[in-house]
Amino acid sequence: MKITKVRAVAVWCPRRRPFGGITRTALGPAAVSDYTIVFVDTDSGITGIGEVSCVFKRRGQLLRNDLEQALALAVVGEDPFRIAYLVQKMDRVLDGVEEAKAGIEMALWDIVGKALNTPVYCLLGGKVRERIPLSYSIPFGEPEQMAAFAVERVGAGHRTIKVKVGSESGANDIAAVRLIREAIGPDIKLRVDGNMGWPTAKHAIRMIRAMEKWDLELVEQPLPAHDLDGMAEVRRNIGVPLMADESIRNPRSAMDVIRRGAADIANVYVTEAGGLLNAMRIFAMCEAAGMPCMIGSMPEFGIGTAAQIHLGVAVTNLGPDSDACGVLYHAEDLLARPLRIENGFSYPPEGPGLGVEIDMSVLERWQRNEPASAVG
Repeated sequence: MKITKVRAVAVWCPRRRPFGGITRTALGPAAVSDYTIVFVDTDSGITGIGEVSCVFKRRGQLLRNDLEQALALAVVGEDPFRIAYLVQKMDRVLDGVEEAKAGIEMALWDIVGKALNTPVYCLLGGKVRERIPLSYSIPFGEPEQMAAFAVERVGAGHRTIKVKVGSESGANDIAAVRLIREAIGPDIKLRVDGNMGWPTAKHAIRMIRAMEKWDLELVEQPLPAHDLDGMAEVRRNIGVPLMADESIRNPRSAMDVIRRGAADIANVYVTEAGGLLNAMRIFAMCEAAGMPCMIGSMPEFGIGTAAQIHLGVAVTNLGPDSDACGVLYHAEDLLARPLRIENGFSYPPEGPGLGVEIDMSVLERWQRNEPASAVG
């Protein structure tokens, strides 16, 4: 079997608006998801699908250009079963842009699974668990709004609530954590995510200590990604586990976090890692280091979310509840059959490959920037 063509389609879909306005975190406003859908054709008639999703500055059309003008040339004519080789080849062709590489690599796993008539999770070693427990993120808003939204998500089955902090108002962050804990009660896990929003280790330590009284499960990425010394300082001076997110983008950066004692837990992304192969490598590295992992979200559409779920049911080092429910943050999704996400758990599609199909009418509409109106 040979790859004959790589096709990329830039799409656009609005995010849900839980408080009636644009969703905001310390990373900034996020009104829409500006992503790319990937199709990898083969001479056997099998087509694999993937997704390029990113919340950082290089996204959408820019990543599509990287994919079409460089990465596609590296894989056309090759055997799609040679996934490790093709990941290495894409790395040699273009440094960085892991999200674009992940879109192609995702499609390769889909092709192999379809060719062998087996789900991707079987290719990753088989099921360790039947489903993935989920967290849900509460964006910036008035503390009372955030608390009400947290209660709504608990009512939908989520047993872990993540509060976005790192806003310009530390008082607002503290008030939100307090009101959410009071609203959801003591039995729901509560974590906070700084999204790199706090400027210094000393500031982060002060803020975290002020929040610890509300029984935090963990604190996620309070400092900029590059500040591993600061992350290590924070870790030594707080009473809750520290999780690295943006500091871990690939196996090499994961090793830096491990070596420098910059986190207790790793948040691993399929997209940021460059695909499922590198995500599996990070999980294995962290397991050897005694560091549990969870799966993070951009958030993805249904294709990317499906890839996350296949990973999550197959890895042995899954620790805290994961964010593998990106479709819940969007106004709609493009899958012909929705993923099974219910009562706070994600379940893997059981069909061959990724087990998902695109509703082409939705894809066509998204290309014209005409998604359904934002809801929620």
